[in-house]
Amino acid sequence: MTAPVEITLLTQNACAFCDHAKHVLQRVGQDHPLRITEVNLTSEEGQQLARKAGVLFAPGLLIDGEPFSFGRLSERKLRRALGKRPSKE
Repeated sequence: MTAPVEITLLTQNACAFCDHAKHVLQRVGQDHPLRITEVNLTSEEGQQLARKAGVLFAPGLLIDGEPFSFGRLSERKLRRALGKRPSKE
């Protein structure tokens, strides 16, 4: 069994791209074990994570604490990145 990938999703209310990112993560999660933590970008924690990761606007996505993307999430890019990860067992 492969350990789940830690995903942090920085979101805002009434954000169409955030809803899109949640759907992408739901689909990708069927093929890759993911542990998703959603953090509101307007919260203090969200602001700190965004500054550290260079996230300019929602949604921001971090993989194992490392910046991955912000704005509209590309399912293809995410699947490619997860496919290249060494498996942790």
